[in-house]
Amino acid sequence: MNQLPILVAAANLSKSPSNVRKSSDAVADAQLEANIAAKGIRQNLIGVPVARKKGHYRIAAGGRRLDAVHRLIEKGVFGPDYQVPVLVLRDAKDAIATSLEENFFKLSMNPADTCRAFQDIVETEGKTPAEIAKRFGLTERFVLGRLRLADLAPCIFDALRDGEISLEIAIAYASSPDAVRQAQIFETLGQSYYRNNLNEIRRQLAQGSNSGNDPKALLVGREAYVAAGGRIDSDLFTDDASEMWIDGDLLDQLATDRLAQAAQAIREREGFGDVRIVPTTHIAYSATWDLKPIEGEQPPLTPEQEQRLADIEVELEAFENPAETDETEEEVEARYDRLNAECEAIRQRAPILTEEQKASALAYVVIGSDGQPRVHEQLYHVPTEQADDAQDSTGDDDEVDADADADCAPAQVAPGQPKISQRLAEELAEMKAELLRVHIASDPRFALDLASFFMADAATRTYGSAERATDLRANAPASPLHGYESDTPAAGQWLKLEKDLDRCWINHADVRTRYDAFCALSQEARAAWFSSAIARTVQAVPAGRTGSVFLDHLGVKFGIDVTAWWRPTARNYFDRVSKAMILQAFETVGGLELSSRYAASKKHDLALSAERLFSGDLIVEAEVKERALQWLPDAMRFVPVGEAEASLTGDGDADCGSGPVSVDGDAAAEALAAAPDEDAGEDRVAQAA
Repeated sequence: MNQLPILVAAANLSKSPSNVRKSSDAVADAQLEANIAAKGIRQNLIGVPVARKKGHYRIAAGGRRLDAVHRLIEKGVFGPDYQVPVLVLRDAKDAIATSLEENFFKLSMNPADTCRAFQDIVETEGKTPAEIAKRFGLTERFVLGRLRLADLAPCIFDALRDGEISLEIAIAYASSPDAVRQAQIFETLGQSYYRNNLNEIRRQLAQGSNSGNDPKALLVGREAYVAAGGRIDSDLFTDDASEMWIDGDLLDQLATDRLAQAAQAIREREGFGDVRIVPTTHIAYSATWDLKPIEGEQPPLTPEQEQRLADIEVELEAFENPAETDETEEEVEARYDRLNAECEAIRQRAPILTEEQKASALAYVVIGSDGQPRVHEQLYHVPTEQADDAQDSTGDDDEVDADADADCAPAQVAPGQPKISQRLAEELAEMKAELLRVHIASDPRFALDLASFFMADAATRTYGSAERATDLRANAPASPLHGYESDTPAAGQWLKLEKDLDRCWINHADVRTRYDAFCALSQEARAAWFSSAIARTVQAVPAGRTGSVFLDHLGVKFGIDVTAWWRPTARNYFDRVSKAMILQAFETVGGLELSSRYAASKKHDLALSAERLFSGDLIVEAEVKERALQWLPDAMRFVPVGEAEASLTGDGDADCGSGPVSVDGDAAAEALAAAPDEDAGEDRVAQAA
């Protein structure tokens, strides 16, 4: 017959030396104490009688519960005669084994079950998070966090319950309350390398948002942001500074407005010739790459600055041998970054300028790490295009803007079209050629047909080589541009295609050995070399010159979607054309109303707005955004035969048939057999993009 527990006054109970649990956790003990205070002892203790002391027992299992009861009696929560249920062991020899059994076989709850249990208490018992926290000895923030986890996207919550992801991963996903976006990111990361990277998960969820301690947020201020309709999602798993400001576009606009006000005050106070705002903490290289710096006299360090530098160096040295601290890893990194930023700001002091230098100086105002507007330490000479802003406003749309490489002659374009500089025309031609080279290199079948045509056409004609825009020797054509470095997606994909070529044969010293090694490559590897060699020969030809029509024809053959590979930016286009041309582009996609909205903007600010509009980052109507994402300057379009200017079309170019020219021969047959399907080349490029 099973023995039943008896009620024993807590004062008659003490912990047994046989109790195997020798250490505990203060936080867990406090939680247990809070629960016992609310609901009492619901699970009996296990004890053995004390010899020669009737009614007294030593507790072998349940020592933590007994300690909690004793503390509650000391605090006056329970009376001194509070009784506890005790199951008395008949044989004291079993005390150690019994204590081990109770502690060893305990299984911690699955975090998902804990979250759902809290949610059920709220829904069924009507308890508030604060009441739950008090009952279980937790903080209200902890309970709110677990309730947030209970609202995770079902796929993520199930993964937590099944042990497929850790609690830390689930908390990272819960940093955003948007369950739909959670599921999208969870599916996107899938089995990728970053699937368990907490920072990457938070970064992707936070795209378009800003944390509460972001310099932009500090600049605008929480009150102003909320007053403008901004939404805030508090992060329940970290501190208040980590709350997310969801409406990134609104914050950007407020920060820009606040920075513009500060810039105007700085210009009036300092007497700078011009002041531009950059609503970030640093200036991108593209914003100043063609500006001439002003060299002023470096001011000496003040005693306070020297002392602060010395203090910072001591603090930075302490990071090499870190001491124990309550700071999280993220807080330590943030403190290290702040110290470095402060040190750099002291060392890179703004130069002392004469009044004449200030009057001709261009200053950039950025956001400091503390959220305060500050003048960037480097000043520049005001560029010459400033003088042409007035000319732009007169409506003379046919003139090339002064910032569009004034030392270059206007490029040859069709009659009635706006003029652009020679340099810009050649850069745009290079970008088009990059697209063609990537697509040719990705399609051996097309490359073989193209090479066969190049050779046959050159052999049968004594003139017109420029019409083909190639040199079959496969030497990369010399570019007339100096200092041009491409960072387009096509240029990056070209480097990848080149890197993937099988180069095991090229290091042999003897040409015969190299030849034999090359012939030993697989057909696919040799076909890739052939396609790459043909693609290298394609020249960059600006629109309107001999050969450009044929290159356009090839682009149409491939069906290249230029908008998927290239978008106009301030650096690669808008800073290089006239203000009138930018406003004309605005009018093309958004009508006169959109163009008029930005007509009063300065050229530099207008170029940045244009970059955002045509990349889809500017808040406009859906149909305007769709048209903007499809807009291209004429120089970047692959023009079909029917749209080309008749005066620019050479004899024979238009009658090439609807597909690539096929050729016969053993070599061609072998290459075609090795080549992938006709759509494979485009698939390779599309996947890489």
